[in-house]
Amino acid sequence: MNVNRTVLTLDEFTIQSLRQFPHATGELSTLLRDIGLAAKRVNVEVNKAGLVDILGDAGTMNVQGEEVKKLDLFANNQFMGVLQRGISCAGIASEELDDFVAFDDEMSKNSKYVCLFDPLDGSGNIDVNVSIGTIFGIYRRKSPRGTLAAKEDFLQRGLEQVAAGYIVYGSSTMFVYATRRGVNGFTLDPSVGEFCLSHPNIKIPDSGNFYSVNHGNFFQYEDGVKEYIARCQNKTPENGGPYTQRYIGSMVADVHRNLIKGGIFMYPLTKDKPQGKLRLLYECNPFAFIVEVAGGKATDGHQRILEIVPTELHQRSAFFVGSKNMMAELEECLTGGKQVAG
Repeated sequence: MNVNRTVLTLDEFTIQSLRQFPHATGELSTLLRDIGLAAKRVNVEVNKAGLVDILGDAGTMNVQGEEVKKLDLFANNQFMGVLQRGISCAGIASEELDDFVAFDDEMSKNSKYVCLFDPLDGSGNIDVNVSIGTIFGIYRRKSPRGTLAAKEDFLQRGLEQVAAGYIVYGSSTMFVYATRRGVNGFTLDPSVGEFCLSHPNIKIPDSGNFYSVNHGNFFQYEDGVKEYIARCQNKTPENGGPYTQRYIGSMVADVHRNLIKGGIFMYPLTKDKPQGKLRLLYECNPFAFIVEVAGGKATDGHQRILEIVPTELHQRSAFFVGSKNMMAELEECLTGGKQVAG
């Protein structure tokens, strides 16, 4: 078999990036590679979920009051286990856990990063074979190295992320991550079991033709959101249209499509969920970081997502993210022409 050596694997790419910074410790590169390993393990189980007893509900509720799926628990355990056995993570916080976990071995206590993640976003789609994913954000810890990670390490603004990313388990499995230097995507080659660079230096188009929103909640949205949706529905070739609604109900898949092709994803406040549904730390912050690095924008409708100071681990938020021109028109509807703070 001929191997195309012009295509970099995730490991090769992170090592090559590391060589550009002679004084770098390599901890972030190692942490990203650990996340890639856990993702490959989860991918194997996702692909055979219908053949083993990990489909369906686990019979418990997570801290959000939602039914925990069996595959959620498997994914959570895989990511937690790999990061705990690694050398680059001082602790983790997960959507599936009530509280953060500080790793207490000496290697971990001397690590400088913490990781927050949603182990399996879109898990409500597991039983019907729709794309699902993993979301993560990485922060430099605030507590002194050599000590246990503390809550302050996890309650940081999204702006302080050093890296963020997601994995899509779909028709192909993709690992996309961002640092402040850019966004890069890697597709899993099952023949060699490696993530290979397939989408270098991803930039979100300034405009797109896709809008992603749950129309079922339309009458619960605030007037500005309703106005923007009406504009989307009435776009013509003369004013940048027509637009197409695409809403999978799996945030990773929806935002991934818009990142590649251009579009906007909206999860507004509703009367039933006045604080929002999506988690600021596990879902909103990572995607806001990724999309902003790629040239887009993310807000809660009133301020920049990455500027929000979190007060609790499982804090929720409204979330709007996407191509900058589409976000500008949304903000016009929400604020009457005033620029969103941040």
